Amino acid sequence: MDVALLIAAAAAAGWVDAVVGGGGLVLIPAMLIVQPGLPTATALGTNKLAAVFGTASAAWRYTRHVRIDLRRLIPVFVAALFFSALGATVAVALPTEIFTPIVLVMLVCVGLFVALNPGFGGDASAGARSRVSTIAGLLVAGVVVAFYDGVMGPGTGTFLIISLTALVGTSFLESSAMAKVVNTGTNLGALTVFGLQGNVLWLLGLGLAVANVIGAQIGSHMAIGRGSSFVRWVLLAIVVVMVGKLGYDLIAG
Repeated sequence: MDVALLIAAAAAAGWVDAVVGGGGLVLIPAMLIVQPGLPTATALGTNKLAAVFGTASAAWRYTRHVRIDLRRLIPVFVAALFFSALGATVAVALPTEIFTPIVLVMLVCVGLFVALNPGFGGDASAGARSRVSTIAGLLVAGVVVAFYDGVMGPGTGTFLIISLTALVGTSFLESSAMAKVVNTGTNLGALTVFGLQGNVLWLLGLGLAVANVIGAQIGSHMAIGRGSSFVRWVLLAIVVVMVGKLGYDLIAG
């Protein structure tokens, strides 16, 4: 029963990650429920092991069907790997509690902005931005969001999609494709640090990775087939769930 729950959670996490990110909100609680004594750092590290395979497989599918400029994403991927690892390294010295209210406010603002601007992120609204805006968007994705993923994590995929859509000028679907490439880098960077710290259950993580890849393939296939409007609604749903989860954590203390 416990194994079935983890497999189902890993597949669901892969689906969510492939569409808009936020799969850790599914898999990490499932691991802590099944193994109540599991250290949080170990749950985070094992989740990263499963997620890196899922996001990489989703990135592979997206890049086959969605036109994005992979050349400009290579330095962003490298930066994301480094800054995510840096974030995971300093996470022990930065209590995540200080980030919770900040992330909560940011998510509420993101949710309201997307909900009140139905054209934002649509294929018709996508268009080229200035060089400065594009560089800023890629820097935010590869440095700021990547560092945040290493330190804390929840909402990384959502923040990547929003920053790329707003600053680079891509549609939600294109942003989701680009986010998967960057997110693969952030997952790999954080996983490296967690692995060196001994906070990864390798056998369990590799088993969950199989289910995560299956979920990621289904999610990316649905996103590609249904387009930016589908990504938009899933993004809003995930924002609501994350706001509820972080709000509960803040109140519960």
